[in-house]
Amino acid sequence: MSSIKIATFNVNSIKARLPNFLAWLKAFSPDVVLLQEIKCIDENFPRLEIEDAGYNVATHGQKTYNGVAILSKTPIEDVVRGLPGDPTDEQARYMEGTVYGSVRVAAIYLPNGNPLGTEKFTYKLGWMDRLKTHIQRRLVDEEIAVWGGDYNVIPTDTDVWDPRAMKDDALTQPESRAKFRAIHHLGLTDALRSFHPQPHLYSYWDYQAGAWQKDHGLLIDHLLLSPQAADRLTASGIDKTPRGQEKASDHTPVWCELNI
Repeated sequence: MSSIKIATFNVNSIKARLPNFLAWLKAFSPDVVLLQEIKCIDENFPRLEIEDAGYNVATHGQKTYNGVAILSKTPIEDVVRGLPGDPTDEQARYMEGTVYGSVRVAAIYLPNGNPLGTEKFTYKLGWMDRLKTHIQRRLVDEEIAVWGGDYNVIPTDTDVWDPRAMKDDALTQPESRAKFRAIHHLGLTDALRSFHPQPHLYSYWDYQAGAWQKDHGLLIDHLLLSPQAADRLTASGIDKTPRGQEKASDHTPVWCELNI
């Protein structure tokens, strides 16, 4: 039985972070990476540089905004781009594929939803309903499956440095949290929390007001595992190293290891 390391990482523009990202790939050596906010169309993704680093690449991009990708040291098969349920939705926020022959992975960039009281929050909640429906259908297949990404939800008040500072934010609203719990309660396991239940672990720090230096963070990047994946979970964590570098993304990777 071999172990694979899967990481989710909102890179906040792959082209702007490419030197940092390539250095991280070399140092951390994940087997599979789920990327969010690549912020480029498929043709402009730095495929050659990442392939030279030893990875197969599948992308679902769009100009300037959003965009997700899957990187794997093995071929990526049966790729599906876009979240089912709304054929009019053109935002590149979801893709899935099979890696290592039997592991189904999905890269998720859930809508932010701000400001409250606008169609952006309505879109967020509707997108979460679609995600729940899709995961529910996929679970019937009893696959080793990982839904990883930037969920843009702070699950509880202990997942943010100051709940009062975020009380009017879409990421902490009761509706957002309830829909995230409903997805979790389909029978999924939070990889990070399986090994690290302690409060105030963060995966995101704003660029403003010295948030990184003060550890004023949020936990919004999550790896949710099917029961078959959870049975194989051996480790998880947050790699904070990339966030401390020059020209860093405002997110840092969350990872888990599975015995396959």
